Amino acid sequence: MKHVALAGLAALALAGCSSAEEDKSGERPVPEVGFVVVRSSPVPVSVELAGRIAAFEMSEVRPQVTGIIRRRFFAEGAVVRAGQTLYEIDPRLYRAATAEANANLNSAMANAEATRIRAERLKPLAEAQAVALQDYVDAAAAARQAAAAVQQSRAQLQTADVNLQFTRVPAPITGRIGRSLFTVGALVTGNQAEPLAIIQGVDPVFVDIQQSSAELLTLRRSLAQGGAAPASAEVSLVLEDGSDYGQRGVVQFSEVMVNAATGTVTLRARFANPQGLLLPGMFVRARFDQAINTSAILVPQAGLSRNARGQAAVFVIDAQNRATERQVTADRAVGTDWVITKGLKPGDKVIVQGLAKVRPGAPVRPVPASKPQVIAPPPPPKRG
Repeated sequence: MKHVALAGLAALALAGCSSAEEDKSGERPVPEVGFVVVRSSPVPVSVELAGRIAAFEMSEVRPQVTGIIRRRFFAEGAVVRAGQTLYEIDPRLYRAATAEANANLNSAMANAEATRIRAERLKPLAEAQAVALQDYVDAAAAARQAAAAVQQSRAQLQTADVNLQFTRVPAPITGRIGRSLFTVGALVTGNQAEPLAIIQGVDPVFVDIQQSSAELLTLRRSLAQGGAAPASAEVSLVLEDGSDYGQRGVVQFSEVMVNAATGTVTLRARFANPQGLLLPGMFVRARFDQAINTSAILVPQAGLSRNARGQAAVFVIDAQNRATERQVTADRAVGTDWVITKGLKPGDKVIVQGLAKVRPGAPVRPVPASKPQVIAPPPPPKRG
């Protein structure tokens, strides 16, 4: 037993000496890391802003004559067409006024005919000095006055006809009509403050988008400095329930002044609304590419980390194959990549694999990443 114990102690001693010699002579193996070579690429500057639906057209249905409403010809909430009769105002007084104007016109025409014939008969007699010249002058003047009275009576008849037509109140535009604010039997006047109803054109519709004036100023400075380029003005909508509207719209214009109360600028987009899903006053979220960053750098999300203060950093391989930590600015993500706007330049080798084995300033053995970086602008959005 003593010999066995001595042999075990000797073996342990030899193993300890061997391990100590390996620690003294051996070196830490150089870790293998995967990298990608970054380069600049055009990347859309996408924004998501709050918006509100507004009617494409809106018109108030108003009476232009005074009277009692006799009938209503539409269903509340229905779609009405331009020119369609919506209300009928009692036409009896206006029909009588038209008849009176027509009679006055006939009387004036008869008087004009008589005075014209008398003036024509007196003309040759006056030339032959058979009658006084003054008699002919008076007859000719009376004929002209009678002709003017005919024109006046004809204008009064046209006015009476127009007022008679106003007893049938038409729809000024095509759209969806709201509730009727006056019922049958109500008295309406041509100068009243309240409309009879309101029609709103809801196909297409406008989306009024609010953007901070500070963000718009930053964008315009980028465009002026050449760091960004204008993008296509197509917009997609996210509805109040979080679903996508499906159809895409187009930004039509930007307001030329800032709202002093909110500090925002209004952008207006136009959307088709064939099914009437978008209603005026509805709140939505609008997403669109406002510009294109022509010098952005994309880095896979696996290659970026953040410290305790939230600062973004990546490891870059230098010329001596050493890992160097570099602070970067990562504003937003596009797909599986971060958009780096500061801290990297085209041609840098960014480590995206094996980061757990990397130490700042330590040597590494770089190999191309198993999944190479694909840098390409996203496909253009499909038109609705």
